[in-house]
Amino acid sequence: MVKYNQISVEAPLANAFKSVGETAIAQIVSFGALAGLTTVMLILMLGQSRVFFAMSRDQLLPPMFARVSERRRVPYLTTMVTGSAVALMAFLLSLTTLAELVNIGTLFAFVLVSIGVVVLRRTQPDLKRAFRTPLVPLIPILSVLASVWLMLNLASATWLRFAVWMAVGLVVYFGYSRRNSRLAGEQTAEPRAQGAVATGTAGS
Repeated sequence: MVKYNQISVEAPLANAFKSVGETAIAQIVSFGALAGLTTVMLILMLGQSRVFFAMSRDQLLPPMFARVSERRRVPYLTTMVTGSAVALMAFLLSLTTLAELVNIGTLFAFVLVSIGVVVLRRTQPDLKRAFRTPLVPLIPILSVLASVWLMLNLASATWLRFAVWMAVGLVVYFGYSRRNSRLAGEQTAEPRAQGAVATGTAGS
């Protein structure tokens, strides 16, 4: 319908139908795109609130974020905080800026997951898994390279915002999460338990 060098970047499919006089179909496509974007945003917000809930349950965040509504059985506090933060960012930043921030954050998560596949395959090869990535380490390496390449094509301002967000995360981690996490508590309790066993054995 449209030559490749005349495709609209903002709404390619809807504008393509408009160019051939199919205005009604273009409106249906635009409505579908709006509904799809709304659904994706809601799913991302719900997913992020559950991530904060899980982090709080593992004591990586203050325990108040693990509170669940007695009536609805949902983490209401993390949902409200996430929704307020998203609304504030949507008010202050442009859609392009938000999209680039989501892109670089998602790609960085892909990098960490791909590295984690290789690390866990070597450190815990017998761990029970629901799915095993084939051709390790080739596929994780290719995934890391592809994600990093896409990240490098993002604007420098996006990298700056990403660095600031990472700095905030590191401050939270080293200021609170590292010493209060459930894993840290288990690692501290294990030497104590071993010491108690050794003391009891020596006493007997």
